Amino acid sequence: MCEHSSRAIGVAIAEKNPLLQSGLATLLQGNERLRVVATVDNGNRFLELIGQVPFDVGLIGWEMPELDGAGVLRSLRGRTDVPRIIVYTGSPNADLPRQAMALGAAGFASKREAPEHLVETILAVAAGRMVFPFVDVNKLSADPLAGLTRRECELLVALSGGLTNRQIARQSNISLNTVKFHLKHLYDKLGLGNRAQAVAFYLNNR
Repeated sequence: MCEHSSRAIGVAIAEKNPLLQSGLATLLQGNERLRVVATVDNGNRFLELIGQVPFDVGLIGWEMPELDGAGVLRSLRGRTDVPRIIVYTGSPNADLPRQAMALGAAGFASKREAPEHLVETILAVAAGRMVFPFVDVNKLSADPLAGLTRRECELLVALSGGLTNRQIARQSNISLNTVKFHLKHLYDKLGLGNRAQAVAFYLNNR
């Protein structure tokens, strides 16, 4: 009679929030089929893990310091023998699953869902399946800037030119508070966390 070997699935976590990072590790370690091999707080450190520490599934945030989730996925494009990646985020941006899929992610899970859903997603992805909310595949190659308003596009151009909020307000003839309001909406819409990420997003997609 042959013995069946069931090796635990190795998971590496990239999450900027230390409390959530610890909570995720505790959650996953509580499942006998999963094994947390490493936890890091930014995308660059996650990329360094690949090739140094063997693991099957990478669980990454979308908004991370130094290198965000989109940057991680772009860096892994074209590489062979890389772990399957799941984007795990609390962003309300409904377009993020499409963006993550287009960039090569194997799965997407929201922090707004029950923890059990995340575990199920990891197990499914490790088994070779893709797990996403409904995504219109016809839009996978769509211009990521196409959904922005004219004002939002102008803000991105201004940010990429190094203008401060005050300079943008003066140039656009609007108040400083209005600029801050538009920027916050822009960041939320694109699933970005700050000005540097917005500039990088624009330069990568223009």
